[in-house]
Amino acid sequence: MARKKNPKADLKAQYRKTMEIAIIISLVFHLFIFHGLPEFRATPIELKPKSIEIKVEDIPQTQQKVLPPPPARPSVPIPTESEEVPEDLTIESTELNWDLSQLPPPPPPKEDIDQGYVFVPYDEPPRPIGGMAAIRKHLHYPEIARKLGIEGIVVVGVLIDENGNPIKTQVLKDSGYKLGFEEAAQAAVMSVKWIPAKQRDRKVKVWVSIPIRFRLKEASNVS
Repeated sequence: MARKKNPKADLKAQYRKTMEIAIIISLVFHLFIFHGLPEFRATPIELKPKSIEIKVEDIPQTQQKVLPPPPARPSVPIPTESEEVPEDLTIESTELNWDLSQLPPPPPPKEDIDQGYVFVPYDEPPRPIGGMAAIRKHLHYPEIARKLGIEGIVVVGVLIDENGNPIKTQVLKDSGYKLGFEEAAQAAVMSVKWIPAKQRDRKVKVWVSIPIRFRLKEASNVS
């Protein structure tokens, strides 16, 4: 005899039935939500800008007082060791063939005074051996000045010792050009031997000024 299956005991059939009922309930609930509830709409709100008021306060301008400068201190003169004021040395433009005995001796340079040299007056001035022709023989006309056609005058001071040797030169008046006139004149007076100056019968070391004129018409005699 065959045994009948109890429907209540059939779990699979119960599960299917339960799922169908749940789906139907879910659909009904969603339809109710979409169609049954009232629609909510947002109302736009217009924002009005706030007015900003700016106040400008009038600040009074401050004035600064300008103080006058302090009075200058009184200057106090400082006495010097010597009250004698040396006269200005005037050097005339001369030709190369002037007589040296007519030239006044120049004052000694400041550097010699600092080193202990004292100007000694003389009775007989120093003279180049061979005369001014000896200086002219050693005088070289600057090549640049020759090409440019420029002439010049230079006054050179030379220190002659007791043996007639030129030991130092100094430019007392330059030519106004930087073309080599001063160097050529100094080299010429240093290249000759001198007869020393004399004070009575004694040979003395003195400074003597030599004016030298550079002329283009004499350039044939000046190398």
